[in-house]
Amino acid sequence: MKKVFLKMVLAAVLIFTASTGLAHTPLCSCYDNGDGTITCEGGFSDGSSAAGVALRVVEKSGKVLIKGKMDEDSEFTFERPSGPFKVQFDAGPGHVVEVEGKEISQ
Repeated sequence: MKKVFLKMVLAAVLIFTASTGLAHTPLCSCYDNGDGTITCEGGFSDGSSAAGVALRVVEKSGKVLIKGKMDEDSEFTFERPSGPFKVQFDAGPGHVVEVEGKEISQ
């Protein structure tokens, strides 16, 4: 009887953990401010803040050009690099969103 109960509890925990993981999809969008800077806004599909989440601006070769974190408003502003780049919003393993620089417009 004890084994059956423990299996049921374990199954319930696994189901709950899996469903909460799915409800926490990272979101990031970036726009050109028209003054040589870009602002990226981040968050999660469940409405959670992205304050403190790492953000990197990376050139095509993989070299990190700019590194920072989302502020308390879940935003990060940086100067637009001169060459091709992409933005990486990194909320941890399985939670990375990439935005290509060529897709960022006013």
